[in-house]
Amino acid sequence: MNKQKRNKTYPIYRFIRWLVWLFYPKITLEGTDNIPSEPCIFVGNHAQMNGPICSVVHFPVDALVWCAGELMALKTAPEYAFRDFWSHKPKWTHFFYRIMSFLVAPLAFVLFNNAGCIGVYHDTRILSTFKDTVTGLQEGKSIVIFPEHEYVPYNNILYPFQDRFIDVAKMYYRKTGKEIRFVPMYVAPKLKKVYFGEPVSFSADAPIEEERERVCRKLMDSITETAVSLPRHRVVPYRNISKKDYPYNRPE
Repeated sequence: MNKQKRNKTYPIYRFIRWLVWLFYPKITLEGTDNIPSEPCIFVGNHAQMNGPICSVVHFPVDALVWCAGELMALKTAPEYAFRDFWSHKPKWTHFFYRIMSFLVAPLAFVLFNNAGCIGVYHDTRILSTFKDTVTGLQEGKSIVIFPEHEYVPYNNILYPFQDRFIDVAKMYYRKTGKEIRFVPMYVAPKLKKVYFGEPVSFSADAPIEEERERVCRKLMDSITETAVSLPRHRVVPYRNISKKDYPYNRPE
């Protein structure tokens, strides 16, 4: 990714960002002392759009955010938006949400191409994602990733993490000789807070398959432990479900 292009923003984006800053609830950041002084990779729960919003508007360090590459192109944004956000809705509502997906596509295009995002793909283009990520880290920027996926929850806090983002650490080590650290992040919109946990260091000496499993497990467990330790509240889940079905962080 060209550095000049990444730093370029347009007036309409700056206006939208200002509106979000103005009307989105003010977020308090907790555990910022856990954030390393050098570039790192933040890994958090998606909390629907709350995670990305917090990482762009209220983040404590300069960071680039991983985003679905399909949302960064007008041609592919409508189908991705429908599939990811609304396809599980009742079939009789699909016509309405199909229209919605085309209406939000231009907005998604403007936002994600101006908000310091790195496009993520699930084919051979993932190599460009990794290269842009390593370049960003070398330029002194941190990275924010929301790797939840699937439709079967890991627990009442998270959906399972896709684990291939750990491979960025291997590439970064080959480029710099440094072992990157992953910072667990719990986004709690109902509490109007974001919590940062203790970093998890990548081990370049271990087999990458083991590191994917180990690092992801430690990150998911750390985020879960943080969420469970907090006052009882509704967790905003990865899936776009009815608010009455949002789980609690722990039983009464």
